Amino acid sequence: MTDSGNVEANGGRPSAAGAEQVWVWDTDSPVGRLGLALTEAGLRRLTFLPPGVAGTGDVDELAADMAAAVSASVVVAAAPLDGVRRQLEEYFAGRLRGFSVAVDWRASSGFYRRALEVAAAIPYGRTRSYAGVAYAAGSPKAARAVGTAMATNPVALVVPCHRVVRADGGRGPYGGGTAAKDLLLDLEASVSGN
Repeated sequence: MTDSGNVEANGGRPSAAGAEQVWVWDTDSPVGRLGLALTEAGLRRLTFLPPGVAGTGDVDELAADMAAAVSASVVVAAAPLDGVRRQLEEYFAGRLRGFSVAVDWRASSGFYRRALEVAAAIPYGRTRSYAGVAYAAGSPKAARAVGTAMATNPVALVVPCHRVVRADGGRGPYGGGTAAKDLLLDLEASVSGN
């Protein structure tokens, strides 16, 4: 995507005084295009975008989602997300085992947030079952709810829901597709030796 010079999602009009700023952009990765949204509180969205050419309407859709959910002051710009993009590049190169990105948790609450926080603590190169995450999140019988929490994870990769697997050891589904989950788990296993 080409930097549109701070084009705001609200039609280019100045944002309301005191409105929270949100930046969106996309980036390519070995698992496909990723949409990124950053608020003043931290990374709000890291999502898989449909395959296609950078610069299509996917980033505009992400901007519109952020305008509705967070603030009308949304800017499509690469520079504010450069740190996140560099960490993603380092991760995919096998040189980064843990992201140091602040997460804006406002999109998650209750049990889903607890489950995501448990997933965030799964060490690089390791996995945990849905039931194990449910137990650690305080609801031992909520393995299915863990599946929903992982499927709705707003910050994939940074909160490594790909590390949550079936109790039988099967890798299970993934929002970015099973090939992406396989790539991520295989990358981490090869780097960590697990």
